Amino acid sequence: MGDVALSIEQLGVEVEGREILHNINLEMKLGETHVLFGPNGSGKTTLLMAIMGFPKYRVTRGKIVFKGQDITMLPLDERARLGIGMSFQRPPVVRGVKTRDMVAACLKGQGDEESISQLAKKTNLADFLDREINYGFSGGELKRSELMQLLAQKPTLTLIDEPESGVDLVNIALIGDLINSLLEKDCPILERRCMGLIITHTGHILDYVNARTGYVMCDGVIGCEGDPHEILATIREKGYEECVKCFMRRAPSG
Repeated sequence: MGDVALSIEQLGVEVEGREILHNINLEMKLGETHVLFGPNGSGKTTLLMAIMGFPKYRVTRGKIVFKGQDITMLPLDERARLGIGMSFQRPPVVRGVKTRDMVAACLKGQGDEESISQLAKKTNLADFLDREINYGFSGGELKRSELMQLLAQKPTLTLIDEPESGVDLVNIALIGDLINSLLEKDCPILERRCMGLIITHTGHILDYVNARTGYVMCDGVIGCEGDPHEILATIREKGYEECVKCFMRRAPSG
């Protein structure tokens, strides 16, 4: 494997004056896919938002280094230009802007109408290009629209928030295929130039997308790291309640 491409060191993040994340440490190399488990409200989305650089998510300590550059204080648009992209759990509706125009913008002038059409066909959204972004889309359509834009953007680091949320069984397989394509899973790992951090509550996405490393987050703390399938098996057998108990047993006293 190559050098570390994403390094998060002792990161603390607060939202509206309340600290949500505490002392987060995480490293990723190009070609890797990591998955972050955790109960609802544990801080998973806050971590992705902080990496992406949304102003509401204020870093109070630590740093984020991406491809050798400290991006902790960089604005969102500069992080996007460096190669970070994100798929939201609940992406916003953008009235007055056609999906076609957003995909064209993500292609950065490097794609023509044929490129846009191919991406729409790949994501099963050929009939959606002239619709306003995400307006009236179903859960599966929202996810596919997000992934179509990311496939056009081709980020080095893709942050994916709850890809299974609101998606039926028909769509989840296609979404898994699109994530695999985005993360270059068809290439040998040493040749991949992309990496992904996926957050999930249910873990269903692991039926379709293989990940190298898994973490569990509870109350804004990453408490364990290991094989994602082993972690998921434990969660499915014992629930997140057992994770919380484990965190409490391991927490320093006093």
